[in-house]
Amino acid sequence: MTRQPPTTLLRLLEDSGRHVLVYDIGRRVGAIGRGVFARFESAAAPYPLPMQRKARFALVQIADGAEPVVWFLQFALDEQGLIVPAERDYLLVRLLESAQAGQAGGDPQRALHDNPLAFRPRDDRMALFHARLGADLDRAPSRYYAHALDYFHGRLGWDQWEFVGYQGIADVACRHDDVPLAAAIAQLPPPPLIALCHCLESQLVAVPLRDALLHRLDVALRHPSPDVGELAALIRGLSSQAGTRAVRERIAGVLAHPAAGDVELLAALSGRAWEALQDRSLLDLWLARLADNAHGQAAFTQCVADLVGVPEMSATLRAALRDPNHPNSVRRAVSRMTEKGAGRHPAA
Repeated sequence: MTRQPPTTLLRLLEDSGRHVLVYDIGRRVGAIGRGVFARFESAAAPYPLPMQRKARFALVQIADGAEPVVWFLQFALDEQGLIVPAERDYLLVRLLESAQAGQAGGDPQRALHDNPLAFRPRDDRMALFHARLGADLDRAPSRYYAHALDYFHGRLGWDQWEFVGYQGIADVACRHDDVPLAAAIAQLPPPPLIALCHCLESQLVAVPLRDALLHRLDVALRHPSPDVGELAALIRGLSSQAGTRAVRERIAGVLAHPAAGDVELLAALSGRAWEALQDRSLLDLWLARLADNAHGQAAFTQCVADLVGVPEMSATLRAALRDPNHPNSVRRAVSRMTEKGAGRHPAA
């Protein structure tokens, strides 16, 4: 009997005898459960962490004694956030051809060359992915780790941040959820603080580190002209704790601050710390500030369209968009988005 080819990427890559791990590379850099991804790939569930209507992920083949083989892929999503089967099937055909070429001594990743479904993450996301994967596999960190760890311990001087590599910061973020970072937060100049927070957004931070970030956020908000980039980064660093009462209370304060009209801050909240917006009162505040943002209707439409694609936010946001009790600015922004959406508007 002729063997049927695998019908999913997971099965195809696992047929090689290797264990396969899945990592999101878009909204957050972190592992996705095999069962969750399998349901997505079979079109039984939406992608859990979409970003701008795309699923961006890495499939990692693991075998004892060998370097991991990584496949960076991106799929367009339909209106429900589901996979477009034709894209997956196209890639399956290419991968089968590539596997045959590999058996003949060719490049097993040839299928990704000039393939629109393959992509290379930005350098910062790539550094964070390698740091996260290395920590998950209990592998040695990069050669930049020791120097970065010394810096966060305060041994080098806080003004020496320019000599700390981003890969080292990512390695520290993925391997330390508290010490020495909690003590360092108050001392860090803005550039290394922002870099660290961008790495922490994908990590589960411990309560002492959470509290240190909250204190730094309080200090920043008391400044007459706070650095919006620093505020946005601190919100991103608090992402893993966005569902906690302490963080939600601070986010309410951020949204009440004049700086909250900046779309960078609003996008950081919905793009990385969206769990806080499951609180309907915070979601309404976010919509009100977004409707008055300095970049206008385009920013409102983009942020709302991105957030409504997150499965756990979809129902709450759709209900909020239909609420007639919003301020006039929100109702006007929703109306304009509806007019341009022509039937595909997320509030429909």
